[in-house]
Amino acid sequence: MVSVIDVKDLRMVYRAPLREEGLRAALVSVFHRTYREIYAVQEVSFGVESGEVVGFIGPNGAGKTTTLKMLSGILHPTSGGVRALGYIPWRRESAFLRQIALIRGSQPLSGPGELTVLDSLRFQQLIYEVSDPDFKKNLALLVEMLDLERLLQRQLRALSLGERMRCGLALALIYQPRILFLDEPTLGLDVTAINMMRRFIATYSRETGATILLTSHYMADVETLCKRILLIDKGRLQYDGELEELAATLSSYKLLKVAIADEVDPDWSGYGEVVEVEEHKVALRVQREQVAAVTARLLAECAVSDLAIENPPLERVMDQVYREGIA
Repeated sequence: MVSVIDVKDLRMVYRAPLREEGLRAALVSVFHRTYREIYAVQEVSFGVESGEVVGFIGPNGAGKTTTLKMLSGILHPTSGGVRALGYIPWRRESAFLRQIALIRGSQPLSGPGELTVLDSLRFQQLIYEVSDPDFKKNLALLVEMLDLERLLQRQLRALSLGERMRCGLALALIYQPRILFLDEPTLGLDVTAINMMRRFIATYSRETGATILLTSHYMADVETLCKRILLIDKGRLQYDGELEELAATLSSYKLLKVAIADEVDPDWSGYGEVVEVEEHKVALRVQREQVAAVTARLLAECAVSDLAIENPPLERVMDQVYREGIA
């Protein structure tokens, strides 16, 4: 299958000016500047197929937002190539821009406050040359998914933060783009709004078949929405694969959750590192290569009533990766 997004050896290098402290150094820098190179993205390659929802994760400064800006045409890379829907993004062709949307969680809803939500949507219709039948169909879908019926005649300036978020999504999607670049879409939202956003993204992907590339520091966003993960660190792609395999790839241990029928708990430390314990139940951290042997010992030596073997929570694994890096 041909990829909707095809990235080959993408690279972005910034030149940052350097100078020493003091007035003399400032004057010298006017006539003679020195620079250092910052490698934001280095030889990144991947493909995304039609309809995929892919998590693009990594620590702060890893290169996620820079990559999304290149894929959406905002930035021109230092080297490498990108094809999105067959277009080169940084050429900014109208036919390409009418098929993509870059949505940032920290980006406020913009537009004259006197306009109603419906007026703003009509304005988007004109800009993106959406036909009346398509506009009505897309509007009906967004009104249902985002619960906008009672907001359509409201002025933008009268909307609450949560309402502005929902209307901003509608404005970005009224032309039904084929590719969504979502950069921290739940940033700064309360629990109710976060859950609404997650449900909306999942539903929108299912209903429209849109291809979605999602960045988020909230691993719950990624676990809820994405089957495949791209992990970037220090500008380099470190992992590309299934979400369920990520913890197994990056973590050296598994969690054994054990419940016993005995009245007296054994010395759990003899089986592994105790993570949490309550009456007759325990969670043990056990090295992967020792799981089979420890499990056999538990079954032979204890009156086990329940036993589960799990990968560690993705949140915990990624915290370790962000702090210690990837070996």
